[in-house]
Amino acid sequence: MKAILHTPGPTSVMKIGETPTPTIKDNEVLVKIKATAINRADTLQRQGKYPPPPGASEILGLEMSGVIESIKSKSSKWKVGDRVCALLAGGGYATHVNVHEELLLSIPDNMSFAEATAIPEVFLTAYQALIYLADLKKGETILIHAGASGVGTAAIQIAKSIGANVIVTASGGKHDVCKNLGANLCIDYKTENFEETVLEYTNKKGVNVILDFLAAQYFQKNINCLDFDGRMVMLATMGGIKVEQLNMGKIVWKRLKIMGSTLRARPIDYKIKLTRDFKNQFWTQFENKTMKPIIDSEYDWKDVIKAHERMEANLNAGKIVLKVS
Repeated sequence: MKAILHTPGPTSVMKIGETPTPTIKDNEVLVKIKATAINRADTLQRQGKYPPPPGASEILGLEMSGVIESIKSKSSKWKVGDRVCALLAGGGYATHVNVHEELLLSIPDNMSFAEATAIPEVFLTAYQALIYLADLKKGETILIHAGASGVGTAAIQIAKSIGANVIVTASGGKHDVCKNLGANLCIDYKTENFEETVLEYTNKKGVNVILDFLAAQYFQKNINCLDFDGRMVMLATMGGIKVEQLNMGKIVWKRLKIMGSTLRARPIDYKIKLTRDFKNQFWTQFENKTMKPIIDSEYDWKDVIKAHERMEANLNAGKIVLKVS
């Protein structure tokens, strides 16, 4: 099969080449990929900073949409020709991929492959963070950093569907995207002090939940922004991993819960349950288009270098999609 191959390095290391087509195991299907999408983890793996979990494909790509070509299961609910999308541990930048059948989501008839591939990684990541970990409730207030990112736009929609109040940080040019999804307050992190704005907006109470990607850079301010019994879920460390000064007393006094999480290396059974729970709670909203993936741009996979450069320059609002041919 064809795939985008790479060695660790800058964007120029990526090129389309030939590699063996995956052999499907019991309870797996082989999917002919029509589209995949870029995630921050792809850029880190390409740079040699984020190796795939043991047993996962070395090929980049954490999600895909396509058509089932073959099935190895005695009692599968799927059939050859079904349009599906799925979360992957790797292997999305290719013409074919093997996937456990329980990870598949059926693509609605009114949804394109580009739209479908923009769902699994960001929505399952946001679902895990907001529902499994933070236990976000109706009427609570959540602060979502990087609100215009793929995970950010997914988190806004999940939070609004639950009935939460949503505050986001994003650069000024991306506020319209967040507001159109239902964000109650958008803060320009480049020109505003988000801590001051959040505390003013909440009458100094703070928020119940924070979804964070910056780690050290925002850690103290995030602690200051949390209300009593607040919860923070950290999904990345883009702002550094070491905090030089920290008032840890507030974590104790306010009874805070600080959680870190990744999804890629989780066991297959966990991912199956996560996919099933997400589908049961939200998939009908994709079918009736009350919930939707936000696509920033679409590239032919021959232009993968340009696509990675766009993400690394933080220009995207929503998902960057690669069309596989």
